[in-house]
Amino acid sequence: MLVSLLIGISLILLDVIFWLNVKPLFARWAKGAKDGSLISFWIWGILGALFIIYFRANYTELSLNVGFRLTFVAFMSIYFAKFFALLVVSCVIFFQKTKQLLGWLFSPCVKKSQLCNAEIEDISRREFIARTALVAASIPVATMSFGIISGAHDYQVRRQKLVLPNLPQCFEGLRIAQISDIHAGSFYNKTAVKGGVEILLAQKPDIVFFTGDLINRQACEMNDYIDVFNKVKAPLGVYAILGNHDYGNYLEWSTWTKAQKEAIIKNICKVHQNLGWDLLLNENVLIKENNEQIAIIGVENWGDKLRFPKFSQLDKAKANTQDAAVKLLLSHDPSHWRSQVVPEHKDIDVMFAGHTHGMQFGIEIGDFQWSPVQYIYPEWAGLYTEGKQAIYVNRGYGYIGFPGRIGIPPEITIFELKRT
Repeated sequence: MLVSLLIGISLILLDVIFWLNVKPLFARWAKGAKDGSLISFWIWGILGALFIIYFRANYTELSLNVGFRLTFVAFMSIYFAKFFALLVVSCVIFFQKTKQLLGWLFSPCVKKSQLCNAEIEDISRREFIARTALVAASIPVATMSFGIISGAHDYQVRRQKLVLPNLPQCFEGLRIAQISDIHAGSFYNKTAVKGGVEILLAQKPDIVFFTGDLINRQACEMNDYIDVFNKVKAPLGVYAILGNHDYGNYLEWSTWTKAQKEAIIKNICKVHQNLGWDLLLNENVLIKENNEQIAIIGVENWGDKLRFPKFSQLDKAKANTQDAAVKLLLSHDPSHWRSQVVPEHKDIDVMFAGHTHGMQFGIEIGDFQWSPVQYIYPEWAGLYTEGKQAIYVNRGYGYIGFPGRIGIPPEITIFELKRT
């Protein structure tokens, strides 16, 4: 509750700063219009802060209500626009103040006429800052609106050839589909989500990999989507792993018993069972054909960033795979690859990961890729290689936090295994 109150107070303080800088725009307005704008601004700001406090305090129950979730999302999107505007305003003020300070230092003798001109310039500066703030706010509002309306469910099929020199001839051309990071607790458009599944099935993959984060907080988020994702089938199976969100770590644990915490994992495992997916918890499956075999190895979450769970037992998961010609690893967090897989498990040919979402914001034009998440995760989207080993990071099927995507659309990956 204390955190929620601090967030609410911070939002009110930001409103004060913002209003002081946009107020000059209303100086020439009629008194009634000016007063109405002032009252509307502060009623909306205060109610917004109270809304956030209430939502945070009752997140577990309210997040399951699609209508309330949409209201919260719309509100937060508008608030983000305000933060962006405030950032621009702060930068303009900083440069203006710096210019004034330098002018005062190098011109200590200022005439009265110059002071008058400075006052006029200050009024113009305030109007310029106010207009800049409004323009700055309009840019993210337009961009985020497009990201929500169009980007959230604009599923893109990405095709990737994987060259594996040790691949047995009988597995040449095997087609694997990968999806990741469904985050069912964030969905608000079931029809669009179903459309993405239909796009996946139309690719007719031989195997499907799901690389974690089925939910945000609790298994019941999937209740409305079991009938959508249980359609995901493949001739050689659907194999899944857990992501950092699938352990219930984002619930408030203070009042939970040990039995309740254990039930979280049991419930999410049951959801995978209801979907008909083979959940790999530090274990493997051997795909055999013509006396040849490849290993599909699935581990629990392991991340070296922040306080993400470290439950992977890769040695255990690899048991009895020594005769497999190719080893394919499912591990949710891409940081696992460079931290453990590359230095300690040279027999892993390819690791399939997700987790980053491409931060749901970035630029991808041809071979050029950029997203803020790359400063945290060197491997954040697409294929990367190190010697004879490779990792593919899926950009994610769903979304969390911001209910949309800007420049990084949701991804369905289709791999074709080749020997050369």
